[in-house]
Amino acid sequence: MLTAYSADKIFTGKEIINDGAVTVKNNFIEDIVPIQKLRTGVTVIQHAPLLAPAFIDIQIYGAASKLFSVYPDADTLYKMKAHCNGGGTKYFLPTIATNNSDVFHKGIDAIKEYWKQGGTGVLGLHIEGPWINKIKRGAHIESFIHSPQMDEVAELSEYGKGIIKIITLAPEVCSKEIIDLIKSYGILISAGHSNGAYEEMNTAFANGIHLATHLFNAMSALHHRKPGFPAAAMLHPDVMASIVADGYHVDFNMILLAKKLMGERLFLITDAVTATTEAPYPHELKGDKYESNGILSGSALTMMKAVKNCTEKCNISLEESLRMASLYPAQALGIDNETGKIEKGYKADFVLMNKNFEVINCV
Repeated sequence: MLTAYSADKIFTGKEIINDGAVTVKNNFIEDIVPIQKLRTGVTVIQHAPLLAPAFIDIQIYGAASKLFSVYPDADTLYKMKAHCNGGGTKYFLPTIATNNSDVFHKGIDAIKEYWKQGGTGVLGLHIEGPWINKIKRGAHIESFIHSPQMDEVAELSEYGKGIIKIITLAPEVCSKEIIDLIKSYGILISAGHSNGAYEEMNTAFANGIHLATHLFNAMSALHHRKPGFPAAAMLHPDVMASIVADGYHVDFNMILLAKKLMGERLFLITDAVTATTEAPYPHELKGDKYESNGILSGSALTMMKAVKNCTEKCNISLEESLRMASLYPAQALGIDNETGKIEKGYKADFVLMNKNFEVINCV
Protein backbone atom coordinates (compact mmCIF):
# COMPACT_ATOMS: atom_id res chain seq x y z
CA MET A 1 0.00 0.00 0.00
CA LEU A 2 1.32 3.43 -0.97
CA THR A 3 0.94 6.20 1.61
CA ALA A 4 2.36 9.69 1.94
CA TYR A 5 3.48 12.34 4.42
CA SER A 6 3.30 15.95 3.28
CA ALA A 7 4.64 19.27 4.50
CA ASP A 8 4.85 22.95 3.72
CA LYS A 9 8.59 22.38 3.62
CA ILE A 10 10.49 19.12 3.26
CA PHE A 11 14.17 19.11 4.19
CA THR A 12 15.75 16.14 2.43
CA GLY A 13 19.15 16.47 4.06
CA LYS A 14 20.35 18.35 0.99
CA GLU A 15 17.67 20.86 0.08
CA ILE A 16 14.31 22.37 1.00
CA ILE A 17 11.33 21.35 -1.13
CA ASN A 18 8.23 23.50 -0.76
CA ASP A 19 4.72 21.98 -0.66
CA GLY A 20 5.96 18.44 -1.11
CA ALA A 21 4.98 14.92 -0.23
CA VAL A 22 7.04 11.82 0.53
CA THR A 23 5.45 8.61 -0.69
CA VAL A 24 6.14 5.47 1.33
CA LYS A 25 5.84 1.79 0.47
CA ASN A 26 6.75 -1.02 2.88
CA ASN A 27 8.50 1.50 5.19
CA PHE A 28 10.82 2.75 2.45
CA ILE A 29 10.74 6.04 0.55
CA GLU A 30 9.22 5.52 -2.88
CA ASP A 31 9.41 9.13 -4.12
CA ILE A 32 9.35 12.83 -3.23
CA VAL A 33 6.81 14.78 -5.28
CA PRO A 34 4.88 18.07 -5.25
CA ILE A 35 1.67 17.68 -3.25
CA GLN A 36 -0.46 18.48 -6.30
CA LYS A 37 1.15 15.62 -8.22
CA LEU A 38 0.32 12.89 -5.72
CA ARG A 39 -1.20 9.88 -7.43
CA THR A 40 -4.93 9.36 -7.11
CA GLY A 41 -5.76 7.08 -4.21
CA VAL A 42 -2.58 7.73 -2.21
CA THR A 43 -3.49 8.30 1.43
CA VAL A 44 -1.80 11.25 3.12
CA ILE A 45 -1.16 10.07 6.67
CA GLN A 46 -0.12 13.43 8.08
CA HIS A 47 0.74 17.01 7.09
CA ALA A 48 3.15 19.28 8.95
CA PRO A 49 4.86 22.66 8.55
CA LEU A 50 8.25 20.90 8.26
CA LEU A 51 9.30 17.32 7.55
CA ALA A 52 12.94 16.31 8.02
CA PRO A 53 15.04 13.16 8.47
CA ALA A 54 14.47 11.60 11.89
CA PHE A 55 17.19 12.09 14.47
CA ILE A 56 19.82 9.64 15.76
CA ASP A 57 21.15 9.90 19.32
CA ILE A 58 24.23 7.77 19.95
CA GLN A 59 24.54 8.60 23.67
CA ILE A 60 21.58 8.52 26.07
CA TYR A 61 21.51 6.84 29.49
CA GLY A 62 17.84 6.52 30.40
CA ALA A 63 14.41 8.12 30.55
CA ALA A 64 11.28 8.34 32.70
CA SER A 65 13.26 7.82 35.93
CA LYS A 66 14.71 4.55 34.60
CA LEU A 67 18.47 4.74 34.17
CA PHE A 68 19.48 1.88 31.88
CA SER A 69 22.43 0.86 34.06
CA VAL A 70 20.10 0.55 37.07
CA TYR A 71 17.19 -1.02 35.18
CA PRO A 72 18.84 -2.98 32.33
CA ASP A 73 15.68 -4.53 30.93
CA ALA A 74 13.40 -4.34 27.92
CA ASP A 75 10.85 -2.15 29.73
CA THR A 76 13.47 0.57 30.19
CA LEU A 77 14.28 0.43 26.48
CA TYR A 78 10.60 0.85 25.56
CA LYS A 79 10.44 3.90 27.84
CA MET A 80 13.62 5.28 26.30
CA LYS A 81 12.18 4.76 22.82
CA ALA A 82 9.00 6.67 23.71
CA HIS A 83 11.07 9.50 25.20
CA CYS A 84 13.35 9.62 22.18
CA ASN A 85 10.46 9.62 19.71
CA GLY A 86 8.96 12.57 21.59
CA GLY A 87 12.12 14.53 20.85
CA GLY A 88 12.26 13.56 17.17
CA THR A 89 14.72 10.69 17.61
CA LYS A 90 14.01 7.46 15.71
CA TYR A 91 17.24 5.58 16.53
CA PHE A 92 19.37 5.62 19.65
CA LEU A 93 22.19 3.87 21.49
CA PRO A 94 21.36 3.23 25.14
CA THR A 95 24.54 4.01 27.04
CA ILE A 96 26.08 2.60 30.21
CA ALA A 97 28.76 4.62 31.96
CA THR A 98 31.77 3.16 33.79
CA ASN A 99 30.54 0.18 35.75
CA ASN A 100 31.25 -3.47 36.54
CA SER A 101 31.10 -6.26 33.97
CA ASP A 102 27.84 -7.66 35.39
CA VAL A 103 26.00 -4.44 34.55
CA PHE A 104 27.40 -4.44 31.01
CA HIS A 105 26.30 -8.06 30.57
CA LYS A 106 22.79 -7.25 31.79
CA GLY A 107 22.60 -4.32 29.38
CA ILE A 108 23.61 -6.60 26.51
CA ASP A 109 21.01 -9.17 27.57
CA ALA A 110 18.32 -6.49 27.78
CA ILE A 111 18.93 -5.36 24.20
CA LYS A 112 18.84 -8.96 22.98
CA GLU A 113 15.49 -9.46 24.73
CA TYR A 114 14.15 -6.14 23.39
CA TRP A 115 15.02 -7.13 19.84
CA LYS A 116 13.55 -10.60 20.40
CA GLN A 117 10.27 -8.94 21.40
CA GLY A 118 10.29 -6.93 18.17
CA GLY A 119 11.42 -3.67 19.77
CA THR A 120 12.68 -1.05 17.33
CA GLY A 121 14.86 2.04 17.42
CA VAL A 122 17.73 0.58 19.46
CA LEU A 123 20.81 0.27 17.27
CA GLY A 124 22.98 -1.36 19.93
CA LEU A 125 24.86 -0.50 23.10
CA HIS A 126 27.29 2.32 23.79
CA ILE A 127 29.69 1.52 26.64
CA GLU A 128 31.41 4.61 28.06
CA GLY A 129 34.31 3.46 30.19
CA PRO A 130 35.63 1.89 32.38
CA TRP A 131 38.86 2.06 30.36
CA ILE A 132 39.26 5.79 30.77
CA ASN A 133 41.64 8.22 32.47
CA LYS A 134 40.86 8.82 36.14
CA ILE A 135 42.06 12.41 35.81
CA LYS A 136 39.21 13.12 33.35
CA ARG A 137 36.59 10.85 34.87
CA GLY A 138 34.02 13.61 35.41
CA ALA A 139 31.09 12.00 37.26
CA HIS A 140 32.31 8.45 36.53
CA ILE A 141 33.00 6.27 39.58
CA GLU A 142 36.76 6.12 40.17
CA SER A 143 36.78 2.66 41.77
CA PHE A 144 35.59 1.06 38.52
CA ILE A 145 38.17 2.78 36.29
CA HIS A 146 41.18 0.76 35.14
CA SER A 147 43.37 -0.12 32.18
CA PRO A 148 42.03 -3.19 30.39
CA GLN A 149 43.59 -6.62 30.04
CA MET A 150 43.32 -8.63 26.84
CA ASP A 151 41.21 -11.40 28.36
CA GLU A 152 38.77 -8.87 29.85
CA VAL A 153 38.34 -7.11 26.51
CA ALA A 154 37.95 -10.38 24.62
CA GLU A 155 35.30 -11.65 27.05
CA LEU A 156 33.18 -8.47 26.90
CA SER A 157 33.53 -8.13 23.12
CA GLU A 158 32.54 -11.75 22.59
CA TYR A 159 29.59 -11.54 24.99
CA GLY A 160 28.39 -8.36 23.30
CA LYS A 161 29.09 -9.46 19.73
CA GLY A 162 26.64 -7.75 17.41
CA ILE A 163 25.22 -5.71 20.32
CA ILE A 164 28.05 -3.37 21.37
CA LYS A 165 28.35 -0.64 18.75
CA ILE A 166 30.60 1.93 20.45
CA ILE A 167 33.10 1.86 23.31
CA THR A 168 34.37 5.18 24.63
CA LEU A 169 37.88 4.86 26.07
CA ALA A 170 41.00 6.90 26.74
CA PRO A 171 43.64 5.88 24.18
CA GLU A 172 46.51 6.64 26.56
CA VAL A 173 45.40 3.89 28.98
CA CYS A 174 44.84 1.24 26.29
CA SER A 175 47.52 -0.55 24.28
CA LYS A 176 47.41 -0.74 20.50
CA GLU A 177 46.74 -4.48 20.85
CA ILE A 178 43.66 -3.75 22.97
CA ILE A 179 42.36 -1.23 20.45
CA ASP A 180 42.97 -3.61 17.54
CA LEU A 181 41.13 -6.38 19.39
CA ILE A 182 38.07 -4.18 19.99
CA LYS A 183 38.02 -3.08 16.36
CA SER A 184 38.24 -6.71 15.19
CA TYR A 185 34.72 -7.20 16.60
CA GLY A 186 33.36 -4.39 14.43
CA ILE A 187 33.01 -2.10 17.44
CA LEU A 188 33.57 1.61 16.89
CA ILE A 189 36.05 3.20 19.29
CA SER A 190 35.42 6.75 20.44
CA ALA A 191 38.13 8.63 22.33
CA GLY A 192 36.83 10.25 25.49
CA HIS A 193 37.42 10.89 29.17
CA SER A 194 41.03 11.30 28.16
CA ASN A 195 43.89 13.46 29.35
CA GLY A 196 45.85 12.82 26.17
CA ALA A 197 48.03 15.63 24.89
CA TYR A 198 47.68 16.99 21.37
CA GLU A 199 50.46 14.76 20.04
CA GLU A 200 49.12 11.66 21.80
CA MET A 201 45.66 12.18 20.37
CA ASN A 202 46.99 12.73 16.87
CA THR A 203 48.79 9.40 17.15
CA ALA A 204 45.58 7.70 18.34
CA PHE A 205 43.61 9.20 15.46
CA ALA A 206 46.31 8.17 12.98
CA ASN A 207 46.03 4.61 14.37
CA GLY A 208 42.37 4.30 13.45
CA ILE A 209 40.24 5.99 16.12
CA HIS A 210 37.90 8.26 14.20
CA LEU A 211 35.38 9.36 16.84
CA ALA A 212 35.57 11.66 19.86
CA THR A 213 33.01 11.66 22.68
CA HIS A 214 31.35 14.92 23.85
CA LEU A 215 33.92 17.39 22.55
CA PHE A 216 35.47 19.66 25.21
CA ASN A 217 33.97 17.66 28.10
CA ALA A 218 36.14 15.28 30.15
CA MET A 219 39.29 15.78 28.08
CA SER A 220 42.54 17.72 28.23
CA ALA A 221 41.94 21.42 27.83
CA LEU A 222 42.17 23.58 24.73
CA HIS A 223 44.99 26.01 25.56
CA HIS A 224 47.06 28.34 23.41
CA ARG A 225 50.33 26.73 24.53
CA LYS A 226 49.03 23.17 24.94
CA PRO A 227 46.37 22.57 22.27
CA GLY A 228 45.17 19.34 23.91
CA PHE A 229 42.60 16.77 22.85
CA PRO A 230 40.01 19.27 21.49
CA ALA A 231 42.44 20.82 19.01
CA ALA A 232 43.57 17.40 17.78
CA ALA A 233 39.98 16.31 17.22
CA MET A 234 38.91 19.54 15.55
CA LEU A 235 41.89 19.69 13.22
CA HIS A 236 42.15 16.03 12.21
CA PRO A 237 40.29 15.56 8.88
CA ASP A 238 39.22 11.97 9.65
CA VAL A 239 37.75 12.56 13.12
CA MET A 240 34.08 13.11 13.86
CA ALA A 241 33.05 14.39 17.29
CA SER A 242 29.82 14.49 19.25
CA ILE A 243 28.86 17.57 21.25
CA VAL A 244 26.27 18.39 23.92
CA ALA A 245 24.43 21.58 22.92
CA ASP A 246 22.73 22.56 26.17
CA GLY A 247 24.83 25.61 27.07
CA TYR A 248 26.04 23.94 30.28
CA HIS A 249 28.36 21.25 28.97
CA VAL A 250 29.79 23.61 26.34
CA ASP A 251 29.35 27.33 25.87
CA PHE A 252 27.35 28.06 22.73
CA ASN A 253 30.19 30.19 21.31
CA MET A 254 32.56 27.24 21.61
CA ILE A 255 30.05 25.07 19.75
CA LEU A 256 30.06 27.64 16.95
CA LEU A 257 33.87 27.70 16.94
CA ALA A 258 33.99 23.90 16.69
CA LYS A 259 31.37 23.96 13.94
CA LYS A 260 33.35 26.45 11.88
CA LEU A 261 36.45 24.25 12.17
CA MET A 262 34.84 20.83 11.78
CA GLY A 263 31.87 21.39 9.47
CA GLU A 264 30.08 18.10 8.82
CA ARG A 265 32.40 16.25 11.23
CA LEU A 266 30.54 17.66 14.27
CA PHE A 267 27.27 16.07 15.34
CA LEU A 268 24.80 16.22 18.22
CA ILE A 269 24.13 13.91 21.13
CA THR A 270 21.89 14.48 24.12
CA ASP A 271 24.13 12.80 26.74
CA ALA A 272 20.81 12.73 28.62
CA VAL A 273 20.29 11.03 31.94
CA THR A 274 17.19 10.80 34.11
CA ALA A 275 16.38 11.50 37.74
CA THR A 276 17.41 8.65 40.03
CA THR A 277 18.58 8.17 43.60
CA GLU A 278 20.03 4.72 42.91
CA ALA A 279 23.74 4.16 43.50
CA PRO A 280 26.36 4.37 42.11
CA TYR A 281 25.02 7.11 39.81
CA PRO A 282 22.37 9.25 41.51
CA HIS A 283 21.28 11.99 39.11
CA GLU A 284 19.50 15.09 40.39
CA LEU A 285 17.88 17.64 38.09
CA LYS A 286 19.40 21.07 38.69
CA GLY A 287 17.67 23.54 36.41
CA ASP A 288 18.14 22.25 32.86
CA LYS A 289 20.98 19.85 33.67
CA TYR A 290 21.72 16.89 35.93
CA GLU A 291 24.32 16.54 38.65
CA SER A 292 25.65 13.43 40.38
CA ASN A 293 27.33 13.90 43.74
CA GLY A 294 27.65 17.61 42.93
CA ILE A 295 29.30 17.04 39.52
CA LEU A 296 27.74 17.79 36.12
CA SER A 297 26.64 14.32 35.03
CA GLY A 298 24.33 14.63 32.05
CA SER A 299 21.91 16.80 30.16
CA ALA A 300 18.14 17.21 30.15
CA LEU A 301 18.18 17.63 26.37
CA THR A 302 16.12 16.07 23.64
CA MET A 303 17.63 16.06 20.18
CA MET A 304 14.99 18.57 19.07
CA LYS A 305 16.04 20.94 21.86
CA ALA A 306 19.67 20.50 20.78
CA VAL A 307 18.70 21.39 17.20
CA LYS A 308 16.79 24.43 18.45
CA ASN A 309 19.77 25.56 20.53
CA CYS A 310 22.16 25.23 17.61
CA THR A 311 19.84 27.29 15.43
CA GLU A 312 18.88 29.97 17.92
CA LYS A 313 21.93 30.15 20.20
CA CYS A 314 24.84 29.17 17.94
CA ASN A 315 23.80 30.90 14.72
CA ILE A 316 23.95 27.61 12.79
CA SER A 317 21.42 27.33 9.97
CA LEU A 318 18.32 25.20 10.53
CA GLU A 319 19.33 22.89 7.70
CA GLU A 320 22.81 22.32 9.13
CA SER A 321 21.45 21.87 12.66
CA LEU A 322 19.09 19.20 11.36
CA ARG A 323 21.98 17.43 9.61
CA MET A 324 23.93 17.48 12.89
CA ALA A 325 21.08 15.44 14.41
CA SER A 326 20.47 13.04 11.53
CA LEU A 327 22.87 12.68 8.60
CA TYR A 328 26.11 13.20 10.51
CA PRO A 329 25.43 10.69 13.31
CA ALA A 330 24.32 8.26 10.59
CA GLN A 331 27.71 8.79 8.94
CA ALA A 332 29.49 8.27 12.27
CA LEU A 333 27.73 4.91 12.61
CA GLY A 334 28.21 3.96 8.96
CA ILE A 335 24.46 3.73 8.23
CA ASP A 336 24.12 6.84 6.06
CA ASN A 337 23.38 4.63 3.05
CA GLU A 338 19.98 3.76 4.57
CA THR A 339 18.92 6.60 6.88
CA GLY A 340 19.73 10.23 7.67
CA LYS A 341 18.29 11.54 4.39
CA ILE A 342 14.95 11.73 2.65
CA GLU A 343 15.81 10.04 -0.61
CA LYS A 344 14.39 7.33 -2.83
CA GLY A 345 15.22 3.88 -1.48
CA TYR A 346 16.05 5.13 2.03
CA LYS A 347 14.11 4.06 5.11
CA ALA A 348 11.02 6.16 5.79
CA ASP A 349 12.47 7.79 8.92
CA PHE A 350 10.92 11.23 9.45
CA VAL A 351 10.35 13.85 12.08
CA LEU A 352 7.36 16.12 11.52
CA MET A 353 7.65 19.42 13.36
CA ASN A 354 6.30 22.94 13.54
CA LYS A 355 8.05 26.30 13.36
CA ASN A 356 8.51 26.36 17.14
CA PHE A 357 10.68 23.21 17.10
CA GLU A 358 7.85 21.12 18.53
CA VAL A 359 7.60 17.51 17.43
CA ILE A 360 4.29 16.61 15.80
CA ASN A 361 5.28 13.02 15.04
CA CYS A 362 8.33 10.82 14.68
CA VAL A 363 7.82 8.09 12.07
